[in-house]
Amino acid sequence: MPYLIDLKKNFTQYALSDIMELNSKYSIILYKWLSMHYNQFEHYNTNGGRRAEQIEKHRNPSISIKELRILTDTLDDYKRIDNFEKRVLRDPLKEINQYTHFNVVYEKLKKGRSIDSIQFHISKKAQPQEINGEYKEREQDAAYLQGMADKEVSQQALFAEAMQSKYTMELITSTLLSPVQMTDITLMANLQQEVYPLYKQLEAIVGLKGVRKHLEYVANKKLDYSKPNLVKYLKTAVMRYLESGDTKQPEKDKTRYVKTKGKVTPVGSKTPDWDYKNETTPEEQKELEKIKKELSDSMKK
Repeated sequence: MPYLIDLKKNFTQYALSDIMELNSKYSIILYKWLSMHYNQFEHYNTNGGRRAEQIEKHRNPSISIKELRILTDTLDDYKRIDNFEKRVLRDPLKEINQYTHFNVVYEKLKKGRSIDSIQFHISKKAQPQEINGEYKEREQDAAYLQGMADKEVSQQALFAEAMQSKYTMELITSTLLSPVQMTDITLMANLQQEVYPLYKQLEAIVGLKGVRKHLEYVANKKLDYSKPNLVKYLKTAVMRYLESGDTKQPEKDKTRYVKTKGKVTPVGSKTPDWDYKNETTPEEQKELEKIKKELSDSMKK
C-alpha cells in the first residue's frame, strides 16, 4: 500500500521515458528514490532554503542496508551481501546509467567490519545540445518522438488495465506478485498484454478456481532466478499448461464408500474449494480502489 500511495502522489513526477527502458524492478525502485533526492537538490540549489551541506546530502544521499532491503522488499532475499550487492545495486545502477538521464556511483560505508550503509553520488548527464551544440539526429526525428509518445500512452493504458484486473489480485494472493512490483509500470503493462489474455483462456476452460490452482502450483515451483523474468516465467508456465492437454475438465468427483461392520463410511471427498482470501484490510482496500480509480481516470483524459 505505501508504494501504491506513493505512486499516486508522484505519478507525473517521474520521467516515464526513463522508467520504460528499465527492465528490473530494483532499477525502477532505485531510480525513483534517487530522483526524489536529486529533485530536492535541484530545487534547493536553485531556490535556497537549505544550508550547503544539506543540499549536498540530496545529491549524495545515503541509506542503511536495512532500509535499502525494506525499500526493495528483499529482507528475506539475497542473504549473502555480495549477491545482494549484485542484484539490488550493481546491475540496477548499470541499467540506470545506461538508459536514464542520471549517472550514479556508490560507495559502501562500513561500521566495524560489516557494511552498514550505501552512499550514492548522483550527477545528471549533459543534454545532447550541451555536448555538441545540437540535438542528436534521433531526438530531432518527429517519427521517433511520436513513437515514444505513443509507447508511453500505450504503457500507461495497459498499466491502468492491469491495476483493475482480477488476475493482478490473484497473483498477489498466490505470492507471485508483490505490492512493490505493482509500481513497475513496464512489468504490469507486459503482464496485461502478454499473460492476462492467457489466464482468460485458462479460466474459460477450468474456471477461476482452476486458475488459482495453477498459480499455486507455479508459486511452489518458482525459483529465485525467475524473479527478474516474471512475465516470461508466468507466460511460459501457462502456455505449457494450456498446450499440455491437462486442462480438460476432470470427471465430477465421486465419493467412494467402504462397508465395515454393517456401516457405510465415506472415503475421500470432493476437491476442496479454493476460497479467495483477501488479507488487505478494509482501509487499505478502500485506498487501493481510490488509487485505481484515479489512475484509470487519468489515463482516459
